[in-house]
Amino acid sequence: MFEYIKVSQENGVGTIILNRPEVFNALNDNICYELQRAFKTLSDDQETRVVVLTGEGKGFCSGQDIKAIKDMKGTPSEAIYRKYNPIIKLMRSMPKPVICKLNGIAAGAGCSLALACDIIIASEDAGLVEAFVNIGLVMDSGSSFFLPRIVGSLKAFELASMATKLSAAEALQLGMLNKVVPAAQLDEEVLKLTSYYVTAPTKAIGLIKDLLNRSYNSSLDEMLTEEARRQDVAGGTDDFREGIAAFLEKRKPVFKGK
Repeated sequence: MFEYIKVSQENGVGTIILNRPEVFNALNDNICYELQRAFKTLSDDQETRVVVLTGEGKGFCSGQDIKAIKDMKGTPSEAIYRKYNPIIKLMRSMPKPVICKLNGIAAGAGCSLALACDIIIASEDAGLVEAFVNIGLVMDSGSSFFLPRIVGSLKAFELASMATKLSAAEALQLGMLNKVVPAAQLDEEVLKLTSYYVTAPTKAIGLIKDLLNRSYNSSLDEMLTEEARRQDVAGGTDDFREGIAAFLEKRKPVFKGK
């Protein structure tokens, strides 16, 4: 089904592994289309309650496959609309958390992929770089949206215009990562997160994600209204009823994501 990525689902955890380790998981047409299919499939799958995105080998994703650019037909924007933008939109609209398991360097569009995730757990030897300017291009795949909101406009301009490579420790200080751990502990740390999310109230988590997405471009009055609307939705779920029952019965709730 997939040639350039590995996709699996087990015990409520969907995993997508970029699988071009020989080129540090660089993005060509095929891997982009496969990512679109994978995110759509896991988003629609009712059994999947959290998704992990990572890379095979030493790198997370080195961005656009530069060797493939010479064969590119049409304008750059056509490729962006066709390949990259659908991936980012699927990740952000997915009503469940997407965890980036940052196992190595994330450059260019690879950096954008990481920043589009909801949580980023990085290995100590990982790194981030907005490398677009190195070949005379501007940021794409959402980096111009995510980066200034995370680090501020001044730092974002520096990182983007100078292609400054950040170590995991430096990125953590800037608020671009949630946590940095030794490489040997990366699997264990991500497992802690997935173990939480597969037992969390998935519908509420999806609504929280939607609210936070909307907050970027909404007024306080608009967000107060959106909160009320989504609270009605959350209040109609089985997980809400289970949460109330568990509280009254003084036990731990058993959420089923419904």
